[in-house]
Amino acid sequence: MNQTSPFRIGTRGSPLALAQARLVRNGLEAVHENIVIEEVVIKTTGDKILDKPLADIGGKGLFTKEIDAALLDGRIDCAVHSAKDVPTWLPDGLIMPCFLPREDPRDVLISAQGSSLDDLPPGSVVGTASLRRQAQILFRRKDLNVIPFRGNVGTRLQKLSDGQADATLLAIAGLKRLGKTDIKFHVIEPEKILPAAGQGAVGLMCRAGDDRTQELLMPINDVDTSVCVLAERAMLDILQGTCHTPIGSLAIINDDNIYIRGCIAMPDGFELITAEHTGHAKSAVETGREIGRNLMSQAGANFMAAIR
Repeated sequence: MNQTSPFRIGTRGSPLALAQARLVRNGLEAVHENIVIEEVVIKTTGDKILDKPLADIGGKGLFTKEIDAALLDGRIDCAVHSAKDVPTWLPDGLIMPCFLPREDPRDVLISAQGSSLDDLPPGSVVGTASLRRQAQILFRRKDLNVIPFRGNVGTRLQKLSDGQADATLLAIAGLKRLGKTDIKFHVIEPEKILPAAGQGAVGLMCRAGDDRTQELLMPINDVDTSVCVLAERAMLDILQGTCHTPIGSLAIINDDNIYIRGCIAMPDGFELITAEHTGHAKSAVETGREIGRNLMSQAGANFMAAIR
């Protein structure tokens, strides 16, 4: 690669986003000699507005749209995203062909009030900005009080320390990538709370038709992660999932097969519907679609209309 033409990767400026951009940079530098990489930090609307729930201000695309605009404009060559933050439908002209190896996709509970969700005293305040987490928490514990909790990992941990809530849920992947595994937490198994589609995975987006960038990214693409995330996102597609729809999903590769479990729920936790499906890994996207259709069939038109 021409030393005077750096490969520009766009990222948010949060500590976690920068840590993930550094993983991309390290991966590319390990497989490409003489590559020159420039990290371009772009502040997103989601980073600027922290006092309102995401669902009220436009959804999780607020963490990606400014970066994607820079990609479409040619100001960057590649966008680095937490895959769970990427909207179900990509902007025209963009593709997400590459994923880094997935970290642990599970959620964790952080609280001094109990060692698990079941141990929290009745009336405990749980802070989260996620409707998915809120719905699954309230389905299991209708006696808990769930309040909005925005901010990056450090901000939410500080809010918890300040007593704004008795507990919060975070993705263990973020804690690991930030080196915060010394914090006392309780891992929540997917059987109790399903993670978001793509949770724990870092997705790399580029322009459709940009063969040069795709060739650079392919050596660091993790195939199993790609297959699983595409299956989970296919389920979202069928369900027309947005930040307004409490949806959980997790796919796992086992030899040549892919197993996927999904759920949809009412935001107040009054009702939660689950489904699971196993298919061949080569048909991962169709497996994701099949479980989406299963969930829609169980839920019925009235349920689906209520959560959209």
